[in-house]
Amino acid sequence: MARRAHSASVERTGALKSVVPCDQACDALELGDVIQGRTPIPGAHFVTDSPSDAAIDRLATATGAIKSQLAKAVVGQSEVIDLLLVALFCRGHCLLEGVPGLAKTLLVSSLAQSLNLTFSRIQFTPDLMPADITGTDIIEENKSTGAREVRFLAGPIFSHVILADEINRTPPKTQAALLEAMQEHQVTVGRIRHGISNPFMVLATQNPIEQEGTYPLPEAQQDRFMFKALVRYPSFSDEVEVARRTTASGQPTIEAMLSLEEVIALQELVRSTPVSEHLVQYAVALVRGTRVGEPEAIPQAKQHLAWGAGTRAIQYLILGGKARALMNRRPCVALEDIQAMAAPVLRHRLVLNFAAESDGVTTDQVIEDLLKATPTRADQLSNDPRFAGLLAS
Repeated sequence: MARRAHSASVERTGALKSVVPCDQACDALELGDVIQGRTPIPGAHFVTDSPSDAAIDRLATATGAIKSQLAKAVVGQSEVIDLLLVALFCRGHCLLEGVPGLAKTLLVSSLAQSLNLTFSRIQFTPDLMPADITGTDIIEENKSTGAREVRFLAGPIFSHVILADEINRTPPKTQAALLEAMQEHQVTVGRIRHGISNPFMVLATQNPIEQEGTYPLPEAQQDRFMFKALVRYPSFSDEVEVARRTTASGQPTIEAMLSLEEVIALQELVRSTPVSEHLVQYAVALVRGTRVGEPEAIPQAKQHLAWGAGTRAIQYLILGGKARALMNRRPCVALEDIQAMAAPVLRHRLVLNFAAESDGVTTDQVIEDLLKATPTRADQLSNDPRFAGLLAS
């Protein structure tokens, strides 16, 4: 890198812990170019607890190692793979949407094989019951004493990585069985709460084309998913490679690249990554711009949306930005990291109104308008009529 720390007091041999202005902190962390010349809000501060170079290298190296293993089984889909890894490092869940035959299930199972974690696949069907997922209490006879006792038989939800295949094929009652587990990392059966070990990640797939006999996920459950990733058709060259591989003999062997302890350590590393006050306010401004009926909503949101995103979207924008920065070997979040998270974080949290659906407007188009309408520079944000009074207070 061109510049090291501007003084010996901020030499990054370990974690940097100090409170400094945003512009000085980013300069000390060699990221003056990362914020792309945008001036921080005057007087804004944040606490830096910057990860060491070695820690950042561990996460970036792990990312490359996992990608190399996934490349043995899955061709292309680099954007989706990046989102899955961001969700993994952020302790989030991911919803994969795409037509059949695009290797959604293969991608998730391959990711599980590349991690030394337990894995369960749940095929969602109309007759699936909540107890089939969470588990149930059974009466078991002790053969030595003859006494009968109640024992909890754990369901497939008690694994580190869960593949919820075709999650929109089962009724809402069964879909809701995942809600407590996804948010609280526990399952309540009867009066007993059973904890789920960390890390815990739900990766759900759904088919957007065939809607007959399906049950769309309710908004409350969609909000539990950090991302909604769109699995698109591969490019011509990628599809040629898929045709070559899948019509030949032999199966790829995927090796585990991370242990359970290493995954947890990297997740903690993401949480320790600093983010400037300006970018926190920018993430808040983005989400508040989607809320119809609020003064901060952009005109396109008022025109096309029936409902905007909640606070959890802000949290995931920032967490996703932290993970993306580290995956790109940067110790501090940049504006581009927050913007890159906008579409996958917001697309399933925005509800289109009838006018938008009749005109063929998509949530991704609304998100593009949102990114254009939200000021990126801190001084512009503080002078925007929608936020000036709020930021001043």
